[in-house]
Amino acid sequence: MQQHEPLALASFRGTVPHGLPLEIGDTVQILERCEGNSCFCGLHSTSGIFPACYIHLKNAHIKNKGQFETVIPTEDSVITEMTSTLREWGAMWKQLYVKNEGDLFHRLWHVMNEVLDLRRQVLVGHLTQDRMRDVKQHITARLDWGNEQLGLDLVPRKEFAMVDPDEISVTELYSLMEHRHRKKDAPAPASTHHLFAQVKSLMSSNLGEDLDVFFTIYDGRENRPLSERFFVRLNKQGVPKSPEKTEKQCTLFVDLGSSDLRKDVYIVVHIIRIGRMGAGEKKNANSTQYRRPFGCALVSVADLLTADHKDDHLLKVYTCNTESEWYQIHENIIRKVNSRYNLSGSNAGLAVSLQLLHGDIEQIRREYMALFTRGIAITKKLGFSDIIMPGEMRNDLYVTLERGEFEKGGKSVARNVEVTVCVLDADGLVLKVKGSVWAGSGESGADEYHSIVLYHNNSPRWAEQIKLPLPVDKFRGSHMRFEFRHCSTKDKGEKKLFGFSFVPLMQEDGRTLPDGTHELIVHKCEENTSLQDCARYLKLPFSKGNLPGNNQAAKGSKESFWITSFLCSTKLTQNGDMLDLLKWRAHPEKISDSLSKLKEIDGSEIVKFLQDTLDTLFGILDESSQRYGLKVFDCLVHIINLLQDSKFQHFKPVMDTYIESHFAGALSYRDLIKVLKWYVDRIVDAEHQDHIQQVLKASEYIFKYIIQSRRLYALATGGQNEDEFRCCVRELFMSLRFFLSQESRVGSPIAQTQVVFLRTFPSVYSELLKIFAVREVASFVRETLGSLSAAARADCPLEPVKLQCIARTVESPLYTNPESRCILLPVVLHLLQAHLQEQRDLVMCSRILSSMFSLIKKEEGSPVSEEVDVIVRSLLGVLLRTILEITNRPQPTGNGNAPRLQFQDVTVRGEFVACLLALLRQMTEKHYQQLLDSLSNKEDLRDFLLQIFTVFRILIRPEMFPKDWTVMRLVTNNVIITTVLYLSDALRKNFLNEKFDYKVWDSYFYLSVIFINQPCLQLEMFSPSKRKKILEKYGDMRVMMGCEIFSMWQNLGEHKLNFIPAMIGPFLEVTLVPQPDLRNVMIPIFHDMMDWEHRRSGNFKQVEAKLIDKLDSLMSEGKGDETYRELFNSIIPLFGPYPSLLKKIERETWRESGVSLIATVTRLMERLLDYRDCMKAVEVDGKKIGCTVSLLNFYKTELNKEEMYIRYIHKLYDLHLKAQNYTEAAYTLLLYDELLEWSDRPLREFLNYPMQTEWQRKEYLHLTIVQNFDRGKCWENGIILCRELADQYEAYYDYRNLSKMRMMEASLYDKIMDQQRLEPEFFRVGFYGKKFPFFLRNKEFVCRGHDYERLEAFQQRMLNEFPHAIAMQHVNLPDDTITQAEAQYLQIYAVTPIPEAQDVLQRDGVPDSIKSFYKVNHIWRFRYDRPFHKGTKDKENEFKSLWVERTTLTLVQSLPGISRWFEVEKRELMEVSPLENAIEVLENKNLQLRGLIAQCQARHPHSVSPLTMCLNGVIDAAVNGGLARYQEAFFGKDYAASHPEDGEKIGRLRELMFEQAHILEYGLALHEKVVPQDMRPLHKKLVDQFHLMKSSLGIQELPAYVHASPVPFTNGSPRICRNSLSNVISPDGGRIVARRSPLSYPAGNRYSSSSLSSQASNEVSNITGQSESSDEVFNMQPSPSTSSLSSNHSASPNVTSSAPSSARGSPLLSDKHKHSRENSCLSPRDRPCSAIYPNPPEPPQVGFLSTNPTLANPTLGGWSVDTAKEASAQCSDTAGTLVSPPVPPRPSYPFSRAVPPASLKPAVFVLQNCVPPLTPSPTECQPGGLVSNSPALSGSYSSGISSLSRCSVSDASGLEAPPAGEPAPLTSSVSSGSDELLRRENKTPPPYSVYERTNARRPVPLPHSLSIPPSAAPLSLPPALPPKPHQLRPAKLDSDPRRADHVPRPRPLPRKVSQL
Repeated sequence: MQQHEPLALASFRGTVPHGLPLEIGDTVQILERCEGNSCFCGLHSTSGIFPACYIHLKNAHIKNKGQFETVIPTEDSVITEMTSTLREWGAMWKQLYVKNEGDLFHRLWHVMNEVLDLRRQVLVGHLTQDRMRDVKQHITARLDWGNEQLGLDLVPRKEFAMVDPDEISVTELYSLMEHRHRKKDAPAPASTHHLFAQVKSLMSSNLGEDLDVFFTIYDGRENRPLSERFFVRLNKQGVPKSPEKTEKQCTLFVDLGSSDLRKDVYIVVHIIRIGRMGAGEKKNANSTQYRRPFGCALVSVADLLTADHKDDHLLKVYTCNTESEWYQIHENIIRKVNSRYNLSGSNAGLAVSLQLLHGDIEQIRREYMALFTRGIAITKKLGFSDIIMPGEMRNDLYVTLERGEFEKGGKSVARNVEVTVCVLDADGLVLKVKGSVWAGSGESGADEYHSIVLYHNNSPRWAEQIKLPLPVDKFRGSHMRFEFRHCSTKDKGEKKLFGFSFVPLMQEDGRTLPDGTHELIVHKCEENTSLQDCARYLKLPFSKGNLPGNNQAAKGSKESFWITSFLCSTKLTQNGDMLDLLKWRAHPEKISDSLSKLKEIDGSEIVKFLQDTLDTLFGILDESSQRYGLKVFDCLVHIINLLQDSKFQHFKPVMDTYIESHFAGALSYRDLIKVLKWYVDRIVDAEHQDHIQQVLKASEYIFKYIIQSRRLYALATGGQNEDEFRCCVRELFMSLRFFLSQESRVGSPIAQTQVVFLRTFPSVYSELLKIFAVREVASFVRETLGSLSAAARADCPLEPVKLQCIARTVESPLYTNPESRCILLPVVLHLLQAHLQEQRDLVMCSRILSSMFSLIKKEEGSPVSEEVDVIVRSLLGVLLRTILEITNRPQPTGNGNAPRLQFQDVTVRGEFVACLLALLRQMTEKHYQQLLDSLSNKEDLRDFLLQIFTVFRILIRPEMFPKDWTVMRLVTNNVIITTVLYLSDALRKNFLNEKFDYKVWDSYFYLSVIFINQPCLQLEMFSPSKRKKILEKYGDMRVMMGCEIFSMWQNLGEHKLNFIPAMIGPFLEVTLVPQPDLRNVMIPIFHDMMDWEHRRSGNFKQVEAKLIDKLDSLMSEGKGDETYRELFNSIIPLFGPYPSLLKKIERETWRESGVSLIATVTRLMERLLDYRDCMKAVEVDGKKIGCTVSLLNFYKTELNKEEMYIRYIHKLYDLHLKAQNYTEAAYTLLLYDELLEWSDRPLREFLNYPMQTEWQRKEYLHLTIVQNFDRGKCWENGIILCRELADQYEAYYDYRNLSKMRMMEASLYDKIMDQQRLEPEFFRVGFYGKKFPFFLRNKEFVCRGHDYERLEAFQQRMLNEFPHAIAMQHVNLPDDTITQAEAQYLQIYAVTPIPEAQDVLQRDGVPDSIKSFYKVNHIWRFRYDRPFHKGTKDKENEFKSLWVERTTLTLVQSLPGISRWFEVEKRELMEVSPLENAIEVLENKNLQLRGLIAQCQARHPHSVSPLTMCLNGVIDAAVNGGLARYQEAFFGKDYAASHPEDGEKIGRLRELMFEQAHILEYGLALHEKVVPQDMRPLHKKLVDQFHLMKSSLGIQELPAYVHASPVPFTNGSPRICRNSLSNVISPDGGRIVARRSPLSYPAGNRYSSSSLSSQASNEVSNITGQSESSDEVFNMQPSPSTSSLSSNHSASPNVTSSAPSSARGSPLLSDKHKHSRENSCLSPRDRPCSAIYPNPPEPPQVGFLSTNPTLANPTLGGWSVDTAKEASAQCSDTAGTLVSPPVPPRPSYPFSRAVPPASLKPAVFVLQNCVPPLTPSPTECQPGGLVSNSPALSGSYSSGISSLSRCSVSDASGLEAPPAGEPAPLTSSVSSGSDELLRRENKTPPPYSVYERTNARRPVPLPHSLSIPPSAAPLSLPPALPPKPHQLRPAKLDSDPRRADHVPRPRPLPRKVSQL
């Protein structure tokens, strides 16, 4: 019923109450009309009102009226498709703009506009049928292009309209899809081509005359023109004469074949000038113009093949050197005979536009309509095209003026000959028919033609072609005349006639002028009047070839004229035999000869006169059938087979028309049947079968003539002799069956004759049906095909032809009729079954099956049902086996034909699949029941079910059909689910209980799972319109299959245990599908599985393991797939909002374990979701690494899944390598290394590791880790691994590898000392808000920055990683409004690392390159300072209230580690008082000054500038009130009274101030010596300001305790002459120097505040201590002070050998980030001093170093006299004793206990000059007795210069006695054993000692494989040979070596790899 479809005409916002928003094109359902306000109340998924004027009612049909109704407009289906497609494109088009796909965006926009314009044309309805067809074809082509570009589905169409898959068979649907797919992939190449040419202009310097330009297509291989000429006239300027008539400038060379598009085919251009005889002649009275040669140009046609648009070409123009070569100038240019031509000018050229067009001429007319509407010139091909079309009318005679031979005629020079050509009729009049002579297409013809004139040439060669397009009736009696004139160059310029030639166009017998060259006689004639009477000369001979023998005069004439003629006519003939045959009645005696010669006549001549020839043959047959019957039959066979030729095949319709309309041989059928039967009867005995095969090849048209003749006879006689005719036909078929029944052998002539007959036999069916009944013809065919021998072998050529015959039979109208189909079907099925069983000729079999199924319609109770039943019994099993065979067929390799074979297999498989689907779709319940009943044997039923389930799984594969074949996939799935529903009953009835078969059930479940998970059924991923269409037609097939799974599962009973845990993963995959109904169906299955598993084993271990493995594998398979993201997002709701599973579990006895399982899986899914989201990014960022670490730890700690743990270790390793985080990569791989042992246990192949022993894999891992440590410049860790490997090699006596490992270890040592290392900065990052991933949400981390990365760059990087995050601008901890917000907040600020290895960093003898490692590696704690004012702020002096809030962050793991960032585990806050802050600032500034002074001493004058800036900053700040503010704030009586506990701190501050003054004084003295001349004024200013500073501080004379050299040897004492002479130590040569403990200050680099020499200025020249690196300068974050003394650095320098921090000046608070990395790096060669190159010798001095921790009281800042005296007394006995410890040998035992470490508090003598302490290996063990975390070492070891004889000791100095129970310190008498101790204890502590302290400090962790057991630490003396790592490592290591005062976090012991 036709109804109306309301559509929105315009958008409506719906802002009124209850308004319904509408978009243009929306469909609404009208519920009610409100007349008052003209509104409708509609339903558009929601209800509302809208104005009536916004709606247009459109005619439509409505199907399934109701909620899921389908509205089908009655308009053209193309319009409907355009409308829906443009809507879909519109949304996607906007997304292209968002995705920045600009190119496709603009192209699609143009196509959409084009489609809209075409849609308007179709809607208007004013187009013609042809134009409408073209428009629809254009529309569908554009729609297909857009769908392909946007990745949309391929639309099957039939006659431009979309097809409904339910309305056609599956095979027909597949054929349509395949056709459109192939058309899209590879368009068929065109066989006909055309060349478009347009003349633009001629550019030349010597123009000035009119020009004639001739184009022709020339074959350079055969040296002949292929086309006639195109003629254009140019004016004197070289442009076309009529520029407004563009059609005169253009032409189309038509009908070029593919063979003409080759390299040696050219477009040749000849240019003729019209003017004077000589090009340079002056103008005179002679106005006669001649046609003279000008030039030639050419271009190859092959150059145009690649262009798809018009190309402008500038052709070079060449001239010939002599005019006699003009006729072959183009050949000379092609052959490049340069001596015969040259360029006409450097700038001469012919501008033309050329383009090749492809397709037939009608297609070109449609596509380029504008060309033909202007009347473009058509330039034809010489002769007929490759395909001659019937009805084509041509009558063209082409004549070429070749050459002439003329006498001088009494003149002294040769003549200038011009030829005039004209055509005259029988009356001697010039023909006046539209111009009888044409020079070429493009210009109209003329009555006569004038040739070119060659100057003074009696043997001219013109080679000019003309065309005579004369009517047929004008040929008889007409002739051509050629007049020869001499063109004088004198003043008169007359053209004098001197002769002529002529030639008749048709001979007396009616034949036209033969093709070829003719030598014509030149007749003398000097008067024009002599030519007026043509009768006088027509009697004369015209050609020397036709002269009688007695005419010797004409033959002996020297003058001749040669022409070449070529006739292209569809009406005229040059063949006499053809004329004799057509005129058989006039010459009956020639009939036999004419019939015999017919086979020798050219086919083009026969098809010209096809109707006349056939009339002649049948006329002869009617009159003389007995005499000429056999010859006429043979001639008829020849003509019929002639039409099989591709050149003449288009004349078959001409013959068909003749048979239907013009054939009149009513009696011919008798003779034709008789002769045909005679030939068939002779087949078996004939020796030569060629002629018989020709007869059988023509049997189609022979039967046409027979049938038509019989019909004419019956019509004339009223049906007489009908029985006789039928009898003759039956006898003929009996002869045919006998001939076909002969057994054919390979290569036998009969077999080939049978092949010929079978190829033509199906074409006879339609003719027989014109007389015989359908069943009768079907019987003929069945009996004929059934007579074929069945014993033929597979290699017999007859076998494929049989199938071809069957295919044509099935496709014929005979098979379409149901009556005949039931007769033919058994024969067809029998032959098909035989071929399919042997897997032969599958392509043809699929074609036959496709045709068969396309005819079957599903009608219950009709004969079709019986046909389906027959086909099912015969072919269903064979079809299944065939599909499996093709699918499992191995693909050929190494064969050039492999791609073609593979494509063929895919195509054939698709066709067989379509046939199978078509058959299954036709099957009803009755057919399935009959099928199952026929499988009575259970084994047969089992095999059938397994087979069909396997085939269905193949059909579901993504590669089964192309990606955009969604329509075909949906049809396939519909058939599959229908079939499965039918077969499930058989599965339940036959394979349950005691007959249970696991394989069948498993195949069924597996099929169901992959069916549900198909991408083409995931409706959520489709657009709303596509989803709606699918639901309307098929419903949600996933839910249907899910219900079937549930039903089948419930029937299993106790057999469910067979599928646990195998089906847990597949069913989980189904549950991940985001379909609520499907989940509600599947969730109870999980409960059932858990229940049955608990019954069997009492736990869920198998369920849990399978769930976890499947979840992880699903995530891995879904890389980059948006579908899987949606699936994983839905797993948590699986266990959350749906209460059914939890509710069921809570009622069970195993409730606790079930809930625990769900919780574990949920937590895993949270991490998997984070991992899945982070992995979508292309770049490796912190999110990827962080979530991988989180997942890795989860698998290890919570799930204990060792294999998954190792897999994610390697995933994390790959991420680090990709991000070039080599250090982190090494730490990551070390996790796997720790799981392995040095054993020979074999390991299986795993990941990228081959099968090998555990020892080999661990060795490989060690080497890889060392390599990564090396690339990450973490050489210290690499050294330890090298030692462990070396120990293994040594144990196995593998000295070769041991040597290599020692060399590698040595190279790492060299790199430590020689290469520069950048020190990274560290940043604290807080992630707040619920939008962050689970592993980051509301947590804070410390991140190790990249090289050269500052705070601003790091913050920008984090914002790039989290583009939606908001950067917080404060450092306070956020409140709940931030942490619970649905947003992302980032809080970032820099933090300072607190190194654990203080003993290494505080030793003055450790090189900077070693210290740099311990400053930034193995860091657990970080510090951040925030200044604030407590109490009332003093505006005059802010230092009084300036406090510092110090935050210390402790991480869960040390940096660096397996990640660049780790979570903060603990926060500690403390406050630093103003006084302590001032002490820190001064102490660090003094340290900075010392370092710069040391550098200046070692490197002058290169490092003067940093010292200058630092001095200027400190002195200037002090003068301006910096130190004075400290005095005012802390030295007043009020402060001392209010803070009595700070007395010692005040003293320390005063000491530091005086110390700074003396350092400045010493620095100024040094600065004076090295400052450049241009800096002298600044130096003077600094000295003046320094005096002001001292005055402001009230300093007149510096205290005695500061009179010592402030410059230490930062890298140890000067290393010269290790075995030098002894030096006497006097009692006055020692001095006790106590250093303040740094424990009350921030953990940084501390140095002694040793006294400075009072004679600093005099000692500067004698001090050459080593430079102090900037890394030795203590750094802290700035305080908000206006004084430069309070400023500090927030980050340490970046390069260990860089200039000191003081080189950057003393910045204010505002300069926080200006000075962080301004100094350039120094290469190792810039270093002035090292362990290899010692410093120059100095006067010997002896210092005393105390390591007693009692000297380092944090509260003591001064010195005491008692302490000094006690120390002096202890060392008085050493006077005159040489302390020179020898280098000890390496002991054979690993450890030495010479002195108990617990009782040893050694006092160490250091010889500054004679016996300098040696810098030890950074990895050598340190005795546990050395308090490695003690304050910085002081005395001479710290400063390098100290003398008690030069200074006094302050009263504040003191030395505490050792604790009770401990032995006293060493006395002045030191033994040689103590000498070794002294030497070793001054060495740099190795990394072992750094990590193995026994004090309360937490050791810095190395990887567990690098750790040392705590029990090995407290040994007294280090061994000479460092201990082997494997001896030091315990069997099981603690993963968290932390401080003793913290509660240790136990690490789960690593599981050993069992199978890896």
